Amino acid sequence: MRIRAFQGLIPRTDLAAGLASPPYDVLNTAEARQIIADQPHSFLRVVRAEATMPEGVDPYGQEVYNRARENFRRLQADGELVREDAPAIYLYRQIMGDHAQTGITAVCHADDYASGLIKKHEKTRPDKEDDRVRLNTTLSAHIEPVFLAFESTPEINALMDAVASAEPLFDFTAPDGIRHTLWRMPDTEAVRRAFVTVPHSYIADGHHRSAGAARVGLARREANPAHTGEEDYNWFPAVMFPQDQLKILPYNRLVTDLNGLHPEEFLVRVGHACTLTPSAPPEPVRPGHVSMYLGGHWLGLEFEAPAQADPVSRLDVSLLQDNILAPILGIDDPRTSKRIDFVGGIRGTDFLRAEVDGRRAAVAFSMHPVTMRQLMDIADAGQIMPPKSTWFEPKLRSGLFVHTF
Repeated sequence: MRIRAFQGLIPRTDLAAGLASPPYDVLNTAEARQIIADQPHSFLRVVRAEATMPEGVDPYGQEVYNRARENFRRLQADGELVREDAPAIYLYRQIMGDHAQTGITAVCHADDYASGLIKKHEKTRPDKEDDRVRLNTTLSAHIEPVFLAFESTPEINALMDAVASAEPLFDFTAPDGIRHTLWRMPDTEAVRRAFVTVPHSYIADGHHRSAGAARVGLARREANPAHTGEEDYNWFPAVMFPQDQLKILPYNRLVTDLNGLHPEEFLVRVGHACTLTPSAPPEPVRPGHVSMYLGGHWLGLEFEAPAQADPVSRLDVSLLQDNILAPILGIDDPRTSKRIDFVGGIRGTDFLRAEVDGRRAAVAFSMHPVTMRQLMDIADAGQIMPPKSTWFEPKLRSGLFVHTF
């Protein structure tokens, strides 16, 4: 792995707690608007700039990206975001309840993404990838880091442990109860050398950010006759966590309609596709089981993977897609379909029930989480998971470090 220090932007120390925000893809515009009203310094002014504009604006319109640039520049002009005095690598710890994870923040090279040293396990949605490209290009910045996992080494663990006992740069608890602590690592060269022995990493969260960063880097190099590969546009920020520290939650599904079927007809067809039980817990207790909410009740779906199925086909999300979503509900490509929504497990199953009861969705599917070993095995095999198969929690806070180019 190639990593290096970067001379980025960080919040003014006294504003870090109020400026750091949830990432762009876990909120809708209304939720972002409310947070900005309660926390006027929030980095959501850049991450979700449409929330600072009149209602009804197209979130993918160029005027939104221009507003993000305007808000980004204002944060710097007002001294809310400040430039580091020298390139830095950071240690970043998150604590959520009894779960803690600590990673290293640096910049990674776009060529390592293109060559597969940074391994993917999901395809990207074209509209989401294009959105990241337009935002990065307009700002000349990567405003949110990618979430990477790697096989830990004793050398990297020792470097992390040594820094975690020092005085932190920031230490605060966000409104959602998650504690965020950040240190500057004193010996950036030692960290860089330690990662030379790491053969590859895995994208845990941030496939669209990674793909967008690679595309922006390619466009910038094509426009630069003197390109060397070391320019800042070739690099993007990432927080890299030892894989054994990470926690995966399920990624649940909401479908807006029953594809023209009456509920009774839909249930008959589901019963032919899998073993259907009349009651089930909202959270499936083991792999191969999915809980479905329909008509005010949680029902159990049990799938049996074909004996010769590959690792991807054996995933619960694949079994649901191949047996229910595509053949019965007509969702052939969940990457592009507007009839399906993906809901991170952090929202809980009560959220799924409320969406169906409120008739904002017709049916909900509660999934069993994928394991980290399944993800790594699939990525190592060069295979791709179905979209939105994993939800990592806690999420990285945005605005704590920004890489400009």
